[in-house]
Amino acid sequence: MTGDNNPTVLTTCPYCGVGCGVAATACDTRGDQAHPANLGRLCVKGAALHETLGAEGRLLAPFVNGQEASWPQAVTAVARAIRESVARHGPGSVAFYLSGQLLTEDYYVANKLAKGFIRTPHVDTNSRLCMSSAVAAHKRAFGGDLVPGCYEDLELANLLVLAGSNAAWAHPVLYQRMQASARPGRRVVVIDPRKTATSDLADLHLALRPGTDTLLFNGLLCWLVDNDAVDLDYLADHCQGFDQSLAAARAEAADLASVARGCDLPVDDVATFYQWFAQEPRAVTAFSQGINQSSAGTDKGNAIINCHLATGRVGKPGASPFSLTGQPNAMGGREVGGLANTLAAHMDYDSPGARERVARFWGTDAVASGPGMKAVDLFDAVGRGEIKVLWIMATNPAVSLPETGRIREALARCPTVIVSDCIRHTDTARYADILLPAAGWGEKDGTVTNSERCISRQRRFLPLAGEARPDWWIISQVARALGHDAGFDYPGPADIFREHARLSGFENAGERFFDISGLAGLSEEQYDAFEPRQWPITRVLARDSRRLFTDGRFATADGRGRLVPVVSRLPARALSGDFPLIVNTGRIRDQWHTMTRTARSSRLLAHRPEPFIEAHPEDIRTRSLVPGALATLTSAHGRFVGRVRATPDQRPGEVFVPIHWNDEFTGQGLATALTDSLVDPLSGQPDAKQGHATLTHWPAAWHGRMLVRRDRPKRWTADYWARQTLADCDSWIVAGRSPADWRTAVTDWLGGPPQLVMEDVRAGRFRAARLRNGQLEAVLMVDPEPDALPSMDWLASCFSHPELDDNTRRGLLAAKAVDGDDAGNLICSCFQVGDRQIQKAIGRGADSVAALGRELQCGTNCGSCVPEIRNLLLAATEAV
Repeated sequence: MTGDNNPTVLTTCPYCGVGCGVAATACDTRGDQAHPANLGRLCVKGAALHETLGAEGRLLAPFVNGQEASWPQAVTAVARAIRESVARHGPGSVAFYLSGQLLTEDYYVANKLAKGFIRTPHVDTNSRLCMSSAVAAHKRAFGGDLVPGCYEDLELANLLVLAGSNAAWAHPVLYQRMQASARPGRRVVVIDPRKTATSDLADLHLALRPGTDTLLFNGLLCWLVDNDAVDLDYLADHCQGFDQSLAAARAEAADLASVARGCDLPVDDVATFYQWFAQEPRAVTAFSQGINQSSAGTDKGNAIINCHLATGRVGKPGASPFSLTGQPNAMGGREVGGLANTLAAHMDYDSPGARERVARFWGTDAVASGPGMKAVDLFDAVGRGEIKVLWIMATNPAVSLPETGRIREALARCPTVIVSDCIRHTDTARYADILLPAAGWGEKDGTVTNSERCISRQRRFLPLAGEARPDWWIISQVARALGHDAGFDYPGPADIFREHARLSGFENAGERFFDISGLAGLSEEQYDAFEPRQWPITRVLARDSRRLFTDGRFATADGRGRLVPVVSRLPARALSGDFPLIVNTGRIRDQWHTMTRTARSSRLLAHRPEPFIEAHPEDIRTRSLVPGALATLTSAHGRFVGRVRATPDQRPGEVFVPIHWNDEFTGQGLATALTDSLVDPLSGQPDAKQGHATLTHWPAAWHGRMLVRRDRPKRWTADYWARQTLADCDSWIVAGRSPADWRTAVTDWLGGPPQLVMEDVRAGRFRAARLRNGQLEAVLMVDPEPDALPSMDWLASCFSHPELDDNTRRGLLAAKAVDGDDAGNLICSCFQVGDRQIQKAIGRGADSVAALGRELQCGTNCGSCVPEIRNLLLAATEAV
């Protein structure tokens, strides 16, 4: 406790699937020392959670058709839309699109209402976009959506294979655990077309051709057989499908040379990887979005799992395939049937008796006949007019789904769009006929399940903002307005959790591995005090539940694991002369999803303040582009404008763009404008790693930075813009095609005539500042070249001054203190350390990451900046 007025509450981070424990107050967040996922560690996003709280930007009241409404009015409007649509067009005219941001209790109630009482099968989730291929691979191999290993295995493994995973940025705390477990003899292989921050950990980096992961692992299976490295006894006793899978693998991976040629890798590197895998019994292959987000993602997952089954490396300490989940409660959503092709409690529509069992438990005549439409197909149906009512909860599909323009057209056509969110202005909220204010992180109670099947409590430590309510409450109110009082009369989330736990054990004689019936009798006090535990948790469980399949028994009908024959399938749409570059999309270090929350923290936007395009120097040279300048990626579906970043870590002919920016923070920075709606035929997961585009120069005549005091009306326009929220002001990175398109608008942009002006007409440089009552109100800086603009850090700090002194006024137009130092571009977000500070410390003799950490603290918290620090040290060494 930190005091009666500001108690510390143990809760769980709402970002990635690691599921870190957080000790939170309204003004501080720290790692929970006792939580098994992180043991006190937090990444920079988790450490900045308290900076994203508060009422600013929140949706604080319901809105119906653009007018503020009471809760009874909003609930009535939602219920009326659903009732009328079902009466006129049938249950299938109503659809729900959910999110891994929901708590399990929210997810459960939404799934129950939709599938059990409205009886629409069309309930899917944004988790479809990140882990549904892993789910499909698990079900084919293991008979259920079951992750066999645990986080400890990442530390115990003597060979750690990271396939399609930039864990250093996407799962930073797990990366820290991997890094801390380094020891003599432990090897790490990173399989990724890009050299990312995670490659800093690698003993071997396989920068394979995009899409060739199946070929690489099929080649591994063949090599293991040819070198007597498979476990024939394990295969005979516990598996099936080996001969067929081997035959399929041999058809395309006849020898090392053909694999290396197909993957565009050195033969020796492929051989090294295969030898290491064969030699080391304790091997974990951790795979993430680089595997899943593919039109062949399920096959890639099964190619990995095949190699583990063939060697008996499943469910053993330090030996398993391991899916690293993207969202904090993607697995909780899977448990309650959040995916369109599943029912609750890991039951499937096609499982004998499952529909009837769920209906009996819920006390309804029948459940949806299902399965329903998966995300991409669902929005296609919205566009065709088949879906009349679409309820979107805690997600932003107008940004996150592929072919963004098509998604927005579908939303615009839908007769009734309902959006439940905690943020008032999102790209999706613009299309809402009914907006429902949902409780945000810190305001709601419930549970989440992380990537290692660990259930943790998320606890409320803030009062509800305005009229915001928990999602389960909102859904229950609508259910009762529809006449389903008995099934949705929940006093609180503990009652929902107990029902969820009872269903997991209902008529379950051990054939369903997901079973938490041992928690069905939790009292309110026990639920409140619940400590993290991995499932299964049955009433009679007497064994360690950290790992599954330790006895070689799987969740298939015959108890045997299945090797699945797979062959390489490259995307159906090949590169063309019109769109010659492959576009890879992904996360960056300090942002989360569509940045509706993380962008509220000024330090989280400092590392990468605007959209960017990473390209190989050769691709930049051949297109006459300039690093640091703006460029345009154009696809068949749209355009993306970003700042060019040159890096040899990118393969030639391929570019990388971040997924996070939306129309609230930039003009043309939607990564999904570049990706196709191609999906995996089994999982329905769209391919986010194989977009096609052309790269051209964006003709900027001028570049500028506009800083204005917070909450001022926006009076400026520019051909290119990106907004950065700072502590006391907003910063706008702007650029234009016309040399004079800002000149006539300076007074309007600044909110009045500037008192301080400096202009060099010959150089095309302009600086102006407006003060009001002695305080800095707005600043505009214009230059022909972006590199000539000064750093804004010191200038932004001037907005906090109640009155500017003479020295500060003299420094305004230079954007630096008269006697001050410039920190440079931000490297360490945790301690706000810039590259110039690090370079100066290196010049003073700090010759290692550890020495820089002692002097500046950089790299000593989450560690995500360490690869960039090492690059600065390397550059300094090479310059000598």
